Amino acid sequence: YSKLSGCSRYPISELQKTLASEPDNLIIFFSGAIYCFLEYCLKPYSFSNPSIADSGLRFHYVAAGERGKPLMLLLHGFPEFWYSWRHQLREFKSEYRVVALDLRGYGETDAPSHKENYKLDCLITDIKDILESLGYNKCVLIGHDWGGMIAWLVAICYPEMVTKLIVVNFPHPSVFTEYILRHPSQLIKSGYYFFFQMPWFPEFMFTVNDFKVLKSLFTSQATGIGRKGCRLTAEDIEAYLYVFSQPGALTGPINHYRSIFSCLPLQHHEVIMPTLLLWGERDAFMEVEMAEITRIYVKNHFRLTILSEASHWLQQDQPDIVNKLIWTFLKEETTRKRE
Repeated sequence: YSKLSGCSRYPISELQKTLASEPDNLIIFFSGAIYCFLEYCLKPYSFSNPSIADSGLRFHYVAAGERGKPLMLLLHGFPEFWYSWRHQLREFKSEYRVVALDLRGYGETDAPSHKENYKLDCLITDIKDILESLGYNKCVLIGHDWGGMIAWLVAICYPEMVTKLIVVNFPHPSVFTEYILRHPSQLIKSGYYFFFQMPWFPEFMFTVNDFKVLKSLFTSQATGIGRKGCRLTAEDIEAYLYVFSQPGALTGPINHYRSIFSCLPLQHHEVIMPTLLLWGERDAFMEVEMAEITRIYVKNHFRLTILSEASHWLQQDQPDIVNKLIWTFLKEETTRKRE
């Protein structure tokens, strides 16, 4: 511990106590300031880098809950990483093996250099391969934002692998592509999709003025978590700054967007498993009308809940409410007819 004590503001004695008593749960104490300490001390317990056979990439994830319990797989959005699910890792570990993934190109996961390696079919196959590498053939799949897009597509392409689907602030992909073409207001809100097609300049813009753009996404009045939400602490912001300030750390995430236009529109649309869509009405990037339209593509029980005071960063903004809604959905009868 002494070699790394300078990396942390968290008392070393407290970390040692927690390691001894709850090694699998120490992920909750993560912050950017102690990231290097935790990676060194906790890797045998909570951090893993499994090899994925087909792609050869190593994927970083954080897990909570006992092995052998049903799998809950969490897919983050942009610009985020596994840490955006910290509240859900704590909440659902009692009944699930909860795995929060760093997507391809993010955080500690390998980042291929060419944008062709970030096409949606690659991202979908990643989830299938990760599921198998973890020793499971099905899961409860939860995705937010861009991770929500991937979750929808996994559910469409590999329905046998998804027992229940939960998506946070992202409509069915077909709704998104159809809506954006008919509503200029949404086209403007999604303007960053087009901005990200430029080489290197978007990455540069994120770094200007000590990553001001990154910080403002989570904290500004226009796009961030509101006054009534669970606002990010200084340590939370440090965690994001640490991850995205690493050399080349922004290129992989932005490459996801640089490949999107080669993959849409979809050939297949229907979702056949029970589905929960959660939506923060104050989302600055997605118009709420798309949430209700999504219903037509779900050929099973579909539940939509819109939280009027919540932002785009819903599972961090209103974690207690989101967790309660997820628990209610998970305990519902899977055979219930679609509402």
